[in-house]
Amino acid sequence: MTAARQAFTRESADARRADLIEATAAVLAEHGLAGTNVRAICAKAGVSSGLLRHYFAGIDDLVAATYAATSDRMDAIFAGAVEAAGSEPRARLLAYLTASFRPPVTDPELLGAWTAFWALSRNDARMAGIHAESYAGYRERLGELLTACGAADAGRLAIMLTAMVDGLWLELSLDPGSFGAEAAVAMIERAVAALV
Repeated sequence: MTAARQAFTRESADARRADLIEATAAVLAEHGLAGTNVRAICAKAGVSSGLLRHYFAGIDDLVAATYAATSDRMDAIFAGAVEAAGSEPRARLLAYLTASFRPPVTDPELLGAWTAFWALSRNDARMAGIHAESYAGYRERLGELLTACGAADAGRLAIMLTAMVDGLWLELSLDPGSFGAEAAVAMIERAVAALV
């Protein structure tokens, strides 16, 4: 009796690119910038280095694509939190701000990848551009939510609240026991109450 041959299926180009991006984020989180290289990424993704070069111009291109994809994923999480909050403007604003203190944004692996992106943004023009676009988009959406709540000078408040959220998220990521996610949420709620 002959064994039935398994049908060979090839993953789509988008799926392969997504797998490499996911592997890059994981390697950055686990090994930092110093340990992120083609070999480590390909081992994590279970592919050959030739496949990486087929889909990306090189590791710099892949890391930039990973930053853009991670930023897009965060945008989708924040948008989902706003939609789930209903139609009341203050509830939508608080949902947007406090989503940073709940899974999946509090995933410890995200800190490793995000700090690598920030470090690269200081000296790499393409990474700096992704960073600028990502943060401008976040602040713009936050400004719109603040305006819906009747805030004056929403642009300035968006900058201040973004810095507050980033600082609290970073501290929680570095030391989850420092003050806790619920305390961070309460701090943001107090800040919003005082400002808007």
